[in-house]
Amino acid sequence: MGSSKLNVEIDAVDGKARATTITTQRGTIQTPVFMPVGTRGAVKTLDTADMENLDTQILLANTYHMMERPGSELVQKLGGLHGFMDWQGHTLTDSGGYQIFSLEPKITEHGARFRSVYDGSYVDLSPERSVEVQQQLGADIAMVLDVCPPLPSTDQLVRDAMERTLRWAERSKQAHSLSSQAQFGIVQGGANIDMRAESAQKTVEIGFDGYAIGGLSVGESRDSAIPAMAAALAELPTDQPRYFMGLGDPVGLVEAVYHGIDMFDCVLPTRLARHGTALSSQGRLNLRNLVFAEDDGPIDPEFDHPMSARYSRAYLRHLLVTKEPTAGRILTLHNLAWLADLTSRMRTAIVEQDFDALRRKVWQQWEPSEANVQDL
Repeated sequence: MGSSKLNVEIDAVDGKARATTITTQRGTIQTPVFMPVGTRGAVKTLDTADMENLDTQILLANTYHMMERPGSELVQKLGGLHGFMDWQGHTLTDSGGYQIFSLEPKITEHGARFRSVYDGSYVDLSPERSVEVQQQLGADIAMVLDVCPPLPSTDQLVRDAMERTLRWAERSKQAHSLSSQAQFGIVQGGANIDMRAESAQKTVEIGFDGYAIGGLSVGESRDSAIPAMAAALAELPTDQPRYFMGLGDPVGLVEAVYHGIDMFDCVLPTRLARHGTALSSQGRLNLRNLVFAEDDGPIDPEFDHPMSARYSRAYLRHLLVTKEPTAGRILTLHNLAWLADLTSRMRTAIVEQDFDALRRKVWQQWEPSEANVQDL
């Protein structure tokens, strides 16, 4: 079932991996694509010009946090997220569901009730309110409100959450009225393969502009996450975007693309950066370590990017140990540029029918102890 709000051209496939061009009313997005997370309308330590210089295609903002501060009505008054941030690229807003579930909410059929992280007052978020807030924020892509069961959960709890997510998805679709905004459904079902397939089938029956796999990168093992993801993907249409929520580690990304995912987001690269860890062709580098104190080399010798190549590991270690905020900013720019380069290399590898070689290389760089036991 196609959609008038998004058009997906499949530019190349290599196995199940796909390179696509998603056309929206704002422009185009080439996939695979990593979406940096700007929770409160900014990627931590960066500004809009930084995101432009990184050629960022799409940014994610958080519905719950923007609803609380400064308030979605104010953002709407000041031109929506694009006007408020002075950002011309694409935006995606999550529904607020994932954040809420860390606040131990009271869940009823109506929605979720929880205490604000800002002032402790009670906040009610229903599927309809989440849609209203996201329409006020004016994102290009909005997510339905879903129920994220905690890990571990019984099969019954997972089923209850999956079925409620479907009922909420129906209500979200009914409430959605902004013609310029695409709306994505979310597949739940924990690590249960049958429930993932059922959730995907029924979410597609409701009919959305794209589909996301939620509740999978929340601490379960890769061995249980990948079959659940694959079961959902088998039921999703090929002519619409597929989004894996909350995924940001390099091995996870190549595995997701290998199975047919187009889009992903995660706070991991920016959070690691603020704590002194760089993504690199040598795996994770904790630049606080003493071994880098006199290292005059660039962050990643294999990655020739202006921000990454300019400063030595020794200089960055000095900034980190003296708690200079500039360190977090440089490393955030590096990590986002590095991940954008990885997704670009994945796209090229799909076009050139050479994805397996790249997948193998990423495994060997990031999880060498497991690379030879995987079916690569």
